[in-house]
Amino acid sequence: MKQIMKLTVAMLLALLPAWGSLAQNTVQPKIMVIPYVKQGEDLRSVLENDVNKRIAITKIKEAFDNRGFTTVDFAAKLKATTTNAAMTSDNQTDLKTMIVQQSGADIYVEAEVDVQLSSSGNSVKIIVTGYECSTGNSLSNKVGESGRFYTDDIGKLASKAIESIAEDFLNTMQMKFTDIVANGKSVMVVFGFADDSQLLMSSEVGSQGLQLSDEIEMWMEEHAYKNNYHIQGTTDRQMMFDDVRIPLKDPNTGNNYNSNKFALDIFKFMRSLGIQIQRDIKGSTIYITIK
Repeated sequence: MKQIMKLTVAMLLALLPAWGSLAQNTVQPKIMVIPYVKQGEDLRSVLENDVNKRIAITKIKEAFDNRGFTTVDFAAKLKATTTNAAMTSDNQTDLKTMIVQQSGADIYVEAEVDVQLSSSGNSVKIIVTGYECSTGNSLSNKVGESGRFYTDDIGKLASKAIESIAEDFLNTMQMKFTDIVANGKSVMVVFGFADDSQLLMSSEVGSQGLQLSDEIEMWMEEHAYKNNYHIQGTTDRQMMFDDVRIPLKDPNTGNNYNSNKFALDIFKFMRSLGIQIQRDIKGSTIYITIK
């Protein structure tokens, strides 16, 4: 057992220079590990009432810390959320979204922990999925298993489970995050019309008297990150951009940039044309309804 543990430590130490080199050449994300909860389950109860899951979540966070990633303590963020109304089971999705948005993390890793206790030995299985915070797009997912051992040390079993997949999981996540930094993150933008709207995509608007669809595309070309966008289709009643790249950071302020801020920029643009709109954002899709 001691030889196996020494080998594991040696392997981890050997990996540190590689991760140090990676950190120097790429922008690393800030990561927050959160527990997976079923619909109707309370996030706080999951951590407070199940010590095994609490230990496992901590071990996953430590695995990322040990590789030089900056992590955010989910438990601390959860405790800082004091709005009682947000703690009801009916608002769990909103609570999770609130914590993710307020965390300052670039990526959140949702971890589902399955602790199996039996007379033939105990084991831990961990399913981890990494999501880009502002769009909710999946970046990486893996399943790790500790194997079955005669031990009550759930922490050690959780460590074995996450160590079995940490390298592949983080490498995939880092690769996709680096691509986001370089090329922007993808959102979908759908323009439609209210039932009583007097406008169509062929309506002439603005000081140049161009069709509304042309004004929208010219604006999108100018404001999509590195002019990278794709139109899926245009009719008189709808215009759909199935892939618009937006920056990870606001180029002017350096602050985090997200779908909400891009939708606000669209609102300002449409207002400059004298057009009123309604904005709805669901995940990485922005719905613009022209009134």
